[in-house]
This record gives sequence, structure tokens and C-alpha cells, in this order.
Amino acid sequence: MPEDRYEPHVSIIIPVKNSARTIGDLLDSLMKLDYDREKLEIVVVDGHSTDGTREIVERYPVRLILEEGRGLNAARNTGVRYSRGEIIAFTDGDCVVPSNWVRAMVENFRDPSVGFVGGLVEGYHKDSFLSIYMDETFFHAVPSFTNRYETTDLRILRFPAGCNMAFRRHALEKIDLFDERIYYGFDDLQPVEELSLRGFRIVLDPRVLVWHKHRTTLWGLLKQHFNYGRGGAFMLIYKRASRIARWLSAYLFSTTILFFLSISLITLGLTLMPRLLKLLIASAASIYMLHTALYARTAIRSKKMRKMFLYPILDVLRGLAFTLGGLFQLGRSLLGRG
Repeated sequence: MPEDRYEPHVSIIIPVKNSARTIGDLLDSLMKLDYDREKLEIVVVDGHSTDGTREIVERYPVRLILEEGRGLNAARNTGVRYSRGEIIAFTDGDCVVPSNWVRAMVENFRDPSVGFVGGLVEGYHKDSFLSIYMDETFFHAVPSFTNRYETTDLRILRFPAGCNMAFRRHALEKIDLFDERIYYGFDDLQPVEELSLRGFRIVLDPRVLVWHKHRTTLWGLLKQHFNYGRGGAFMLIYKRASRIARWLSAYLFSTTILFFLSISLITLGLTLMPRLLKLLIASAASIYMLHTALYARTAIRSKKMRKMFLYPILDVLRGLAFTLGGLFQLGRSLLGRG
């Protein structure tokens, strides 16, 4: 091994539940990692799967830990406690990693002040319209950056994803691991923000890449974003002072007002003021056409003009699902139903 090669001990933690359809592809890719096997451990934390996930995992030389199924953060914390790596990397059971994934990640930890490294996420299914949309939308649900950033701040569109992130162990322990009260979404952002407040540097590196099996059905996509909204509500409840919570509160407040205002105006137009309804339809059509213009270049470049007309509709549906999910969870919490 070259003298300047940096190879700390790495633990890869994979929280799973009912991932039988996808976990095999991930574990196959992890078996091909270009990294010293003596300095690598893979820990799969299963939250009581009932679809044969555990039986598939047991075919591989990895450590399998059974957990109560209390959410992603609880599974992540369990994995941390049962691992021993200096660097703790996380991915999900519906991902596939390239052979240089770990090596590209750990290179960023040469600087001892770096406490966290995150990378890009791209769709695995290159023949799925919805998967391609998730990579091309202007309203990304996964990281979107083209240059390497080293910072102490989280910014919109420059944020990590739980399926492609790594922590220095002692940094993660400084913040008492992951907050298990937050799940459904944004559970992976909260500890990164806390690390930055503790003075650790955060690196976002586009060379650190995983492929994710995005949702390929509209129902699956909307359900996912509904749950993201629920996760955002937990951030508002438990982490009100965080910058992420402030982003979410501003988003939920503005979209909720817009949603109910639109419903009220449409109802008024249908019942009392037909001219108002025509004005609303004309305004909506104008906004839609402006929205399509955002995707004109994408459609022309790919020679698929339907993207220009369908992507704006998907953006609106995703945003609506997110807002409804946030309102639903806030309502449940206010009523004491969790």
C-alpha cells in the first residue's frame, strides 16, 4: 500500500425493513468495494422484516443485527453501537454503490476538523420516467451540487442524503447520535446541522456517489413526499430553533395559505362569481406556462418535449403531498396521537 494512502477503519451501516427486492443488489455492489477488507465492516440493521430480507442478508459476509423497527434513526443508532469503525458510513437498502464509494468518501476525512461527508444521489433506473424526473427536477429531494464544498453551513439544494453520508465516530458521539424522535424525513439532516454548530466541518463531494432506486410509480412518489412532510413536522416540533426547521416552517406556512386561499377562491367562483373563476383559471394557466419554460432546455436537450409539460405538474403534486403530510402530522401531534 502506498505510504500516503489514507485507510481508516470504516463501518458501513445499512438500516433495512422489507427490502428483499433491492438489498441483494446493494450487497453485491458492496462486495466489490476497492478498499482493504481488513479495515471494512458491513452492518445491516433489520427492523423486523417479513419479506425474506434477513434470509438474503445472511448469504453475505456481513453482520446482521435485529432491531425493533422504531424508525431509521433508531436503526442507525443501533448500527453505530454495534460497529467499531473510526468512520461510519450510511447507505440504504434500495441503493447501489460504485467500487470507489468508500475510498472517495474517506479521502475527505484526511483533515481532522471534518466531521461529516455527504455525496450525490442519482437514479438507478435510467429507463423510468419518474426516476429521470427526480434527477432533473428543479425542486430536488436529493442532493444537487456540482462542485466540492467544505463549509459549516447547510444551504438549500446543498444538503446531504441519508443514503450517502459518513461521520467521524467521535464527532457523531459528540451530538449523542441521531435523534430517534424524528422519522419519515429530515432525520438525516438534523445531526449534520448539529455538527456544524459544534465547529466540525462539513464536506459535500460530488465524487462520492450512490445510485438510488427512486420511486417508479406516481402513487409511490406522492406517498414518499407525504411522509417527507410528516418528517418535516417532527422537525418543527422537536427542533424549532434549527435552520432546517425555519426553512420548513416558512414553506409550510406559505403553501398552506396558498392552498386554502386557492380552495376558497375556487369555491367562491363556482358558487357566486363565475368571472372570478375564469380569472383564476387564466392565472393558473399563465403560471403553468411560466413553469414549463423552466424545463424547456431540459426537454430540448433530451428530445422529449413531454418533460416540459409533465414536470411542472409533478412538481405541484409533490409539493401538495409534502404540505398535506406536514399538516397531517402536526394535527396528529396536537391531538396527542404521535
